[in-house]
Amino acid sequence: MAAKNPVQSYFLSGIGGSGMMPLALILKGLGHSVAGSDRSRDQGRTPEKFENLQKQGINLFPQDGTGVKGIDALVVSSAVEDTVPDVKAAKDAGISIIKRADLLAQLFNACERRIAVGGTSGKTTTTGMIAYILKEAGLDPTVMCGGVMKNYGTTALTGNGGIFVTESDESDGSISLYNPDVAVLTNISVDHKEMDELRSLFTAFVGKARYPVINEDNAEAAALASGAAITYGITAGQYTANDVFHLEEGVSAVITNGKEKAAISLEVLGDHNLSNALAAIAACGAYGVKLRDACNYLGRFAGIKRRLEFVGEEHGITIIDDFAHNPDKIAATLSALKQFEGRLLIIFQMHGYGPLKLMWKELAETFRAHTDENDRIYMPDPLYLGGTVDKSIGTKEVVDAIGPRAQWCESRAYAGEAALSVARPGDRIVVMGARDDTLSDFAQSLLTALRGAE
Repeated sequence: MAAKNPVQSYFLSGIGGSGMMPLALILKGLGHSVAGSDRSRDQGRTPEKFENLQKQGINLFPQDGTGVKGIDALVVSSAVEDTVPDVKAAKDAGISIIKRADLLAQLFNACERRIAVGGTSGKTTTTGMIAYILKEAGLDPTVMCGGVMKNYGTTALTGNGGIFVTESDESDGSISLYNPDVAVLTNISVDHKEMDELRSLFTAFVGKARYPVINEDNAEAAALASGAAITYGITAGQYTANDVFHLEEGVSAVITNGKEKAAISLEVLGDHNLSNALAAIAACGAYGVKLRDACNYLGRFAGIKRRLEFVGEEHGITIIDDFAHNPDKIAATLSALKQFEGRLLIIFQMHGYGPLKLMWKELAETFRAHTDENDRIYMPDPLYLGGTVDKSIGTKEVVDAIGPRAQWCESRAYAGEAALSVARPGDRIVVMGARDDTLSDFAQSLLTALRGAE
């Protein structure tokens, strides 16, 4: 189990965030008193998520500062501004304010064995796969995962095996806080930061580890592999895949590490998930999990919610919900879907104006390269939850750069109507985007609309 922090009562402002929620669950699992607030809850968004937190014994309050009274520490993420009433109330009361990443790093670094997963794509699924292998192997890990692990129905595990597995985020630079024993680097590509800064962050990240696990298929990541690195890749590395077959229900292959071989049949789609599996197998191999056992365990890995998730099918039209939001992730998702027949009707909501400004040209190029003239792309404006932001680059610029197959939509609802109006049997409607939990509800609403159609 991760070491306990002496502070006993925590209040997490923004507790519903992908990084905050698993931390809250881990703190609760360690025996601390945990409460929190979230403006999404105040707005009535995704109530089931917050109901689940309350079922875990976590008290929730409006984000108005009233819940902060009497706590030992307020925990905030980089998305929580100083103007939030919780922060003001804590400052007025002299309550300690801790950054989410700092607290998570403290818990992680205090653990005996530490696996951190870094990279601009694939972190969440790789973390979930590592967690599943270790759990099935009886090693009882503590896990911080940025998505819901379907096998467990949660984003976090609190174990007693002395192993802590976490995602490490490069977008806010907090990756530098972690001191991993095993550092997994899935890839390096344009995302929230410029490439030079990403290279610097990831160089330091893998340089700390006793066992760097590096993707040999990604040139930027491979350039950081030293003699001590454990490398993997579908076509190159110490852990590789042969006899790869893509099926509608998943992907199968034969995995080798140069010493032994084992067959694997994954229930998740695409080369990118096969690559994630190789990363997880290599990482767990550093702690003695045998190749054959790891492959067998992953055959029962159900995946992560919103990662190429099948929502349903009606009238021969399939609805898919996916988290892809940067060029690398989008390319991986579309490449996996293009393994099979069927037109793609993509509804893409960018997760913010800031990231869009950084990568809008690469996004347009990716959509052009991985779709064809029969596909359709519908884009509403980026997610905006308030605050000051530069809106000089919007979705219309991306649509114009993609060309005729793309359409700007005045709202997400209109994008859904546009896709449904042209959908025919064999089509796949793909809802794509990050940081907005209501996208899953939106995907479900499209299926409901199809079922109500005559």
